[in-house]
Amino acid sequence: MAIDLAEHIRNIPDFPIHGVQFKDITSLLLSPDAFSETINRMVEQARKREVDGLAAIDSRGFLFAAPMADRMGLPLVLVRKAGKLPGETIGYEYTLEYGSNTLEIHAGDITPGQRILIIDDLLATGGSIEAAANLVKNAGGIPASVGVVIELIGLGGRQNLADYDLFSLVTFEVDE
Repeated sequence: MAIDLAEHIRNIPDFPIHGVQFKDITSLLLSPDAFSETINRMVEQARKREVDGLAAIDSRGFLFAAPMADRMGLPLVLVRKAGKLPGETIGYEYTLEYGSNTLEIHAGDITPGQRILIIDDLLATGGSIEAAANLVKNAGGIPASVGVVIELIGLGGRQNLADYDLFSLVTFEVDE
């Protein structure tokens, strides 16, 4: 019997602010079977795409991309918040609803022309994923595809990333 991944993702009402239904993946991680099935499905989707490496967005994207990279025998690039990587970095600043943020990768982690699959846990508006895609481009790579575990419908993320091949395993309406 197939595992319903949506049943392993819990809602945390009013987090981080009132009115938000936070989709918590920690309950998915607590089930070894559900977590393994999530990685299996992500790898299955990834193998349908022509990619040379994975890029994981800080920090929950790391949880899914690391086992994927291991199973697929591909390099894994960490996309971190500014100041978290010890070596020379390439950064990309992007705007948020109330301010800005910067994502970074180590210089040289992506080779020119390398086709990269960007992995994160959740797609909402697509801002951080779009920033990661621009960072991949600035490093000389090609953001070939985007993969997420959860996609929130109604926040415009898929539309904002319309230029990219995108897959998600579970979808929720914003108010679910």
